[in-house]
Amino acid sequence: MRAVVVPSHGDSSAMEVTEVPDPVPGPGEVLVEVAASGVNFIDVYHREGRYPLPPPRVVGSEGAGTVSAVGDGVTDIVVGDRVGWVNILGSYAEKAVIPAARAIVLPDGVSPDVAAAVLLQGLTTHYLTHSTHEIQRGDDVLVHAAAGGMGLLLTQVAKLRGARVLGTVSTAEKEKLARAAGADEVFGYDGFAERVKDLTGSGVHVVYDGVGAATFEGSLASLRPRGLLALYGAASGPVPPFDLQRLNQAGGLFVTRPSLGWYTSTREELLARADELFGWVASGALKVHVSERYPLEDVCRAHDDLEARRTTGKVLLIP
Repeated sequence: MRAVVVPSHGDSSAMEVTEVPDPVPGPGEVLVEVAASGVNFIDVYHREGRYPLPPPRVVGSEGAGTVSAVGDGVTDIVVGDRVGWVNILGSYAEKAVIPAARAIVLPDGVSPDVAAAVLLQGLTTHYLTHSTHEIQRGDDVLVHAAAGGMGLLLTQVAKLRGARVLGTVSTAEKEKLARAAGADEVFGYDGFAERVKDLTGSGVHVVYDGVGAATFEGSLASLRPRGLLALYGAASGPVPPFDLQRLNQAGGLFVTRPSLGWYTSTREELLARADELFGWVASGALKVHVSERYPLEDVCRAHDDLEARRTTGKVLLIP
């Protein structure tokens, strides 16, 4: 089968599309014919070695497709089931082996394309808005990169929960997308903390920040006393160490660095979040925006476009 392999860490040119042996499901695993793979910043981190993984590796950690074989001991998933998954390496390929305990059976009305586009970012959105900070009606929320895949989902779900959403974007085109998703106020990154304070008076209840180093200081300055900064990613680079006493001086602030694994640590929690997520999608309450679909051979261009922020919404690889 064809797969995207990283022989050694580096920039996008480190990835190679090559023939590798077909994977075989072991006990408790299923083999999936991959219909679509999600392209995410965590894939970039794996490729670069920021999240170290010993090369060579087949990269990609999100996808969806149809089960073609099951290993010993698998009873609740059968051949022909359509499933999706997140945080399982090896998804940039024509076939993937997935632990049955982490496979999510897709409901009718949710296609593999949509599942691959929404699972990682949708489940992340769910825990950020329901657990990391349980948004209450009337909360003020700041969403960075509001026209990106995460930003569009965060904006929609925050609005479903009754928040006022402020969003940052980098272009006029992205501003239109963020407003179409429901953002109440949208502005650029220059001086965004001052703009937030002008609009809210005391600052926002929570900042959802996947940008990292470039926005961290402004994100802290955007919070009201006892506000929370949820730093769920670092697209612009990691945040350098800082003195925790600053949180006290700025109003008893909270900072957390969550990740999806800690919020889907059991199958029951994974499926509960997925059920609500797919319910929003099926009802039309949550719109999934796929900006680009790239063939597997164009994986380098897909990463380059993602890193250069030339994309809006979700990017998919189609094997």
